[in-house]
Amino acid sequence: QVQLVESGGGLVQPGGSLRLSCSTSGFAFRIWWMYWLRQAPGKELEWVATSDRDGTTHYADSVKGRFTISRDNIKNELYLQMERLTTEDTAVYFCATDSRGDSRGQGTQVTVSS
Repeated sequence: QVQLVESGGGLVQPGGSLRLSCSTSGFAFRIWWMYWLRQAPGKELEWVATSDRDGTTHYADSVKGRFTISRDNIKNELYLQMERLTTEDTAVYFCATDSRGDSRGQGTQVTVSS
């Protein structure tokens, strides 16, 4: 059974940084493509970043150059380092095993506010 548990969210001021983590179990993490998605209040679920099994990464234009997705295939964990956060980054962040978020964790809240 796929289990995904996000952590690391919180309240941060504009310009600040956060590092999200996703602990996984129940599947062969090291060979799966993994995703970070987010959902802002009143908006649809949005793709943020992808890490393929070899560590090649892809980013939404809105976060490119500010966010870094990475993975630890020994610990079966996925990460999202977020820099230069803005109020537009406020959302619940999910890790997922598919780009649509059909299989995702419970999410972690990120609030960017002064």
